[in-house]
Amino acid sequence: MFTDKNELRQQYKAKRKALNPLQIEELSLSIANNCLMLPIWKKSNYHLFLSIQNQHEIDTSFLLNILQGKDKNVIVSKSNFKTYEMEHFLLTDNTPIKINAYGIPEPQSGISIPPSNIDVVFIPLLAYDNFGNRVGYGKGFYDRFLEECPKDCIKVGLSFFPPEKTAIATNENDIPLDFCITPEKNYSF
Repeated sequence: MFTDKNELRQQYKAKRKALNPLQIEELSLSIANNCLMLPIWKKSNYHLFLSIQNQHEIDTSFLLNILQGKDKNVIVSKSNFKTYEMEHFLLTDNTPIKINAYGIPEPQSGISIPPSNIDVVFIPLLAYDNFGNRVGYGKGFYDRFLEECPKDCIKVGLSFFPPEKTAIATNENDIPLDFCITPEKNYSF
């Protein structure tokens, strides 16, 4: 028996909405600290999503500080809602960031980075299971993007919550995670 993605989207959006700003901050800091235990730190190019505050997402600013402190190249994306594809830019002090109509902070321009150069991708998600299958917002942005990344690219999900015990229904376009980091534990798939 598989768990339906739409059902999980509603359930996890509600769970995240129940968290207050202080809880989100504390849990996000724990997640960032737990990322330090991953075997990923010899890489150079890290793709990081910038948090959508109105969706109660994990605050990735703590993880951004760690990446910058380790002198890593941080890549951020701009979403095209007509093609459901993303354009990727190196995050520098001069990268203009603006919040789009969907509440997503995005680079407006900058140094373009092809997905083939990305070593590690931190992935936003709503839910995931014990097999590394994940549920996002349902537009397929990350599956299209990950398809273009190198085969050995490390895929790291970030979640406030433990995995679903029941397997999540998948299709041939779904790309599973290698790890998922929570405030309490790191999961490896």
